[in-house]
Parts: sequence; C-alpha cells; structure tokens
Amino acid sequence: MVSELVAAKSLVSIGDRNTIDETLFARIAKDLAHQGYSIRPTSLPGELATSLYNHQQTMNAEQFISAGTGRGNAYLKNEFVRTDEICWISGESTAGKQWLDWTSGLQRFLNRRLFLGLFSFESHFAHYRPGDYYKRHYDAFKGEANRVLSIVIYLNPGWINTDGGELVLYKEDQDKTGIKVVPLMGTVVVFLSEEFPHEVLPATRDRYSIAGWFRVNTSVSEKVDPPL
Repeated sequence: MVSELVAAKSLVSIGDRNTIDETLFARIAKDLAHQGYSIRPTSLPGELATSLYNHQQTMNAEQFISAGTGRGNAYLKNEFVRTDEICWISGESTAGKQWLDWTSGLQRFLNRRLFLGLFSFESHFAHYRPGDYYKRHYDAFKGEANRVLSIVIYLNPGWINTDGGELVLYKEDQDKTGIKVVPLMGTVVVFLSEEFPHEVLPATRDRYSIAGWFRVNTSVSEKVDPPL
C-alpha cells in the first residue's frame, strides 16, 4: 500500500499559488473504501486553508443567512435543529475558485478510483457563533436524495479541546458515542452522506468551516437536479 500511495502522488497546480497533493486524495479514497469515512487532521494544503480563512474573515455579516433544512420550496428554517449561518460558495472570489478547483480535483480522483459517478458539487461557508449547534441528522436519506459524499473542512487557527464545537460522526443509528472530530485548522472530513448520522456540538468561541456535498445526476425529463 505504501508503494501505491507513493505512485499516486503528483502535484497539480491550482491557479498561481495552490497545489493538489493526490497522496491525500489516495488516503481519502482508501478510507472511504474500507470504512465509509475519512478523517484527516490538518491535511488541507496550508495555502488553500489560509486563503479560505482570510476570505471568510473579510466577508460581511449580510452575506450569511440563517441555515435551514431542505432546498427550494422544501426549505425550512428550524432553530430546534440548527442555529448556524451559511453563505453558498459560487467561485466568484479567488478563494472560492481555489476551493472549487481543489474539490474538482478530488471529485475526478474519487471517480477514477472508486467509480462513484460524482456529477456535481455544492458547498457553503458556515459560521457557528458561541453556543450554536446542529443536532444529529443525516445529509441524505437512502433512496430519497442525490447527495452521495459529504465533505467538511475547518478554518479555526489556534483551536483547543476546551473550545468545544466538535463534529460527532456516528457509525449507525444505534451508536450513542460516535467519533469526535476537533475542528482544527485544515482538518478534512469526508463521509458517505446516506450512511453516517452526525451532529455539531456547541463551541465557546466562533467556529468557521466549509460543508459541501458531491452529488450524482438525477435529472429526468423537465426536472433539473440540483434545483436552482
């Protein structure tokens, strides 16, 4: 396996500054194949993580909206479920474009390695104020959605365990303990959207992240997916 990872390693330029390290992609693919999730602490390329963090810190509060559940006509704001704020990433900013280029590289690699048929990607910045949370949930229900793979990255320099705000990834419905992920700067978490319930615990300081979903294409007839 070591020789396989070494052979998989190649650097691909993103814009003028950032690179994709396909060794990370290979490790994510291996984790997904063996256990359905991958937790890679502080592994996002440093320049990309810094660019995204700096961009999010300069965004106006008006650019964020209260997060809800569902899409389009099914969208529902429910503070019992979640209290964070989000801003969808369109790629108009330099940092946003760098992020979408990086995830596009990951998408191509996983399609080649795992034959997932990933077709599109959507993501947003997330801001959790002190005390905010997102209760236990699935990103997709089996057979009812086209989100296949979820990805979360964290943009929190100097985070310590007592700050809280962990992601808790549960292996199944009966799992009451879960795996806690400290939201350290540059940590990457990827998991099968239909398989793992998860939640975000309250933090004692502002918590910044990006959440995204790789999707398969379920467009049929006049129904366009994902909906606009």
